Order: sequence, then C-alpha cells, then structure tokens
Amino acid sequence: MARKKVTIIGAGATGGAMAQRLIERDICDVVLQDDPQFAGTMHFGKALDESQAAAWIGFSSRISATDGWDETRNSDVVICTAGAPRKPGMSREELLNGNATIVRAKVSEAAKHSPNAVIIIFANPMDAMCHVAQKASGFPRERVIGQGGALDSARYRYFIAAELGVSPMDVHGYVIGGHTDTTMVPVVSQTRIGGVPLTDLLPADKVQALVARAMRGGAEITELLKVGSAYYAPSAGTIAMAEAILLDQKRLIPCSVLHQGEYGITGVYSGTVCQLGEGGIQRTFELPLTAEEKEKVVAAANATKELVKLIQD
Repeated sequence: MARKKVTIIGAGATGGAMAQRLIERDICDVVLQDDPQFAGTMHFGKALDESQAAAWIGFSSRISATDGWDETRNSDVVICTAGAPRKPGMSREELLNGNATIVRAKVSEAAKHSPNAVIIIFANPMDAMCHVAQKASGFPRERVIGQGGALDSARYRYFIAAELGVSPMDVHGYVIGGHTDTTMVPVVSQTRIGGVPLTDLLPADKVQALVARAMRGGAEITELLKVGSAYYAPSAGTIAMAEAILLDQKRLIPCSVLHQGEYGITGVYSGTVCQLGEGGIQRTFELPLTAEEKEKVVAAANATKELVKLIQD
C-alpha cells in the first residue's frame, strides 16, 4: 500500500517547521517544493538535514525536496505557505496582488499534479488567498481550506490557561471570523475550562484583556523576534489539520471555509468550526453566538469580500 504524501510549498521558517513536525509523526512522505530563485538550495538542505534525524527520532517516512512538480504528484494534502511579507512602503493592495500571483501559480501546478488533494492555505492575507486558491484549482470548498482559526484559537487557549494556571488542553475555546488582528472573533460566550464557563472564572476586564492579547498574538511575537514572524505555533496548527485529514480523525478545528449559509454568510471564506477528515471538510458547525459576536463575524466576512474585490485576475 502506497504511503500517503504531503507537499509543502515554500521552505521558509514556517514550511520547514511544518515539514519537521509532520515527518516526525511517521504517517506520510513529505515533499518540500520551492523555487531556486527564492530559496536557493535551502529546501534541499532542510530535507537532507531532517532525513538524517530519522535514526534517533525514529521515523521511516521519506522527506525530499524539488524545484519542480513531478515529485509532488498524487499528494493527499498540499500546504501552501508561499508568499511575501509586507515590506516598508508597500500598500495592502500591492501585497494582496503580489501574493495572489504567487498563490495562483503554485496552486494551479499543485492541482494539476494532485487533482484529488486537499489544499490548506497558509499564505496571507489568508482568507482572500483561499478565494484565489479555489479559483485556481477548481476544487470544491471541502478541499480548499484556510489555516487561521487553528492558530488563533491556540493562542487564545494558551493565554487563558496561563492566566488560570491550567493545562491548555483543558481550555476549550474557538476563534472564528477573519484571520487578522481586527477581524478575528474569540467566542467568549462558548469558552469553557473543564466545562466551566470562562466568564464564571474571570472578571470581564480580565477576559477582555485576554481577548485583546489573543488578537495581537502574531504582532506580539513579531515585535519580540525583531526579524521574521511566528512559525512554531503556526506549524503546529497546520499539521494538526493535515493529520486529521490524512488519518480521517474527524477532528473539530476552526478553519476558513467558503461559507454556504453559516451565520447567514454566503460566498466568502471565513472561519468557523469544521470537522476535518478524509476528503477535507466533512461538516461545518455554527457556534451559538451572542448578538455582538455574530455582528463581528458578519463584519469579518464583509471585510474579506471587500479585499477579494481588489484581487486582479
């Protein structure tokens, strides 16, 4: 029986961390795809370096690198991290269309070589890039998914756990809506710690401080790193999604999905809780929201709609 395969497009800090987390699970082969004009031979170096860890870590899966696409053929999951960061003086529209060009080209090739794959989009602005990826691939919504809610929820859960002195694994809370520091929506009303509502354990001002910190989670790390952005937690969230798909775990993870009526939203990528398993998204869940939370979720979707209008074909 052929081993499952995952292609990771882009071998930067995040792509490399994703490859390491995934190959060490020993559940699939991994291919790092990148362009020599951007990456040089970095993706080959990272693949060889991680291959040499197999004897001590204990995995038999194969990790390789390629400049082309033949080696990616028949991947079960494709993770697209390709894209450029915003540079000084660059407008949001310039970043948007620059990354749209990259994502469009990469996803078109990936879909051609792996027509049955599930595509996970990591490139930013993520919700808008999902639209580009779906159009470029022609895949149904179930097989073009945005990673954002998994990361944002992980940060939210960690900050709550640290405040309360409990394990993050026992904090159950979701961040939905958009994947930006102004459009994400931590759903406080449904956050539970060991089944106990968060609002029963902390006063309102403490809760709002945690929400605010979660919404600036990425910016806080960027400020601390000085150069680059987060990659440990982003890779963990993305690989949790990939593993759920590869192993048909049917896990409930917040993802960006093309809404078809969820929260009254249609025709735009936005975050909600999704059941991930074989074939990608198997089911979506609408959280019971307060009126204020629903208003924010709808506003997030509208913001993405406006951004998508700026994408040039």
